[in-house]
Amino acid sequence: MLTPIRRFALPGLVLLTAAALTAAEPAASKAPGNPNTAAPHPVRNPTSRLMLQAPWVPSDPHQIDFSRLPRVPVQHIVVSDVRARQGVNQHNYLIHHDGRFWAMWSDGPEIEDRVGQVVKYATSRDGVTWTEPKLMTGNPRGFGPDSPIYNTRKAQGFRYISRGFWVRENQLLALASLDEAAGFFGPSLELRAFRWNGATEKWDDIGVVQKNAINNFPPQRLPSGEWAMSRRKYDYDVSGVEFLIGGVKALDQWTSVPVVRGAGGDVALKAEEPIWWTLPDGNLMALFRDNGPSRYLFRAFSADQGRTWSRPVQTDFPDARSKLHGLRLKDGRYVLVSNANPKKRDPLTLAISRDGMVFDRLFYLVGGRHVDYPHVMEHEGYLYIAHSGGKRSVEIQRVRIADLDTLTMPASVQ
Repeated sequence: MLTPIRRFALPGLVLLTAAALTAAEPAASKAPGNPNTAAPHPVRNPTSRLMLQAPWVPSDPHQIDFSRLPRVPVQHIVVSDVRARQGVNQHNYLIHHDGRFWAMWSDGPEIEDRVGQVVKYATSRDGVTWTEPKLMTGNPRGFGPDSPIYNTRKAQGFRYISRGFWVRENQLLALASLDEAAGFFGPSLELRAFRWNGATEKWDDIGVVQKNAINNFPPQRLPSGEWAMSRRKYDYDVSGVEFLIGGVKALDQWTSVPVVRGAGGDVALKAEEPIWWTLPDGNLMALFRDNGPSRYLFRAFSADQGRTWSRPVQTDFPDARSKLHGLRLKDGRYVLVSNANPKKRDPLTLAISRDGMVFDRLFYLVGGRHVDYPHVMEHEGYLYIAHSGGKRSVEIQRVRIADLDTLTMPASVQ
């Protein structure tokens, strides 16, 4: 049975949610008859908390000793490093298009998302050797290093934030948000698109994709053929998290679907930076970073191509309140890269699932330092996992997918 529904004043759309979540519910025992911990299903059991299940998983997943996880063999690549100038590099995204790897990221002064932050990019033929970083955007509304309010949190100044690559109608687009730099986010918030111009070897600003919106990752295809991506408005702590569906007829034609209520709604979940993917049966699953006290991921399902969503439920998958990313591999399995250590953003872990809902292996990817903001792509038998190092560098961990099958989980990691 689906969870109770709440109707919103958006014609033709219904959000599946509940009046309020309980803030700090204890983890349920993994009893076979317990609907909270029985196998999840988008329709039959969307309230299941089960997301991490295997003999090695402690009864309290917060007790995982991350130093005991199997280590993934990696090739470490540095694309950009601004530690010497105390700059900012984060919000990393990758794509392979037209014979090249492309990386993009936010590049700013000293502290993330201050006045004057721009978006930069680099390219590579082999994913290992990269060009020098180049500007993708100009200075945000003219607020460059010569501005008297550069590197401040002034509402009068603007900043760009990197938002990912999108291949639409065989054109390579790059998305970036633009808004005031006083906080998160400003009332002028908009999501803009830049199109690669092969003739000039530059990015052309082609306009607004959606007003009052910042996405988390670029649009993905739904089974219906439409595009979908997450949306947060400038006042998302009050208005909540939505999904944008559309982008087929025109770059800027979208329907916005409520998913998580803000203040006064799903109060236990302070939803940030959601991701979603399509399950083997065609239904959708979304995961949410929780900026509240839970230190676990939350999950919701959609059985109607993203038009309605089940009430987000706290899972048993631990999280450090950090950005996460994952995808379905060509072999049908799913991978999730995140900061699973609830105590800090160290290490980045890689989890594997056969059904996209429950993970049974968890590996140590990279750590011993502050590492976060991952983005994963698959290409010719490898995973390329971009991430930030202390918010000062853009790095890639290159993983041969076949190597993951050689790793064995220990009897216990507690």
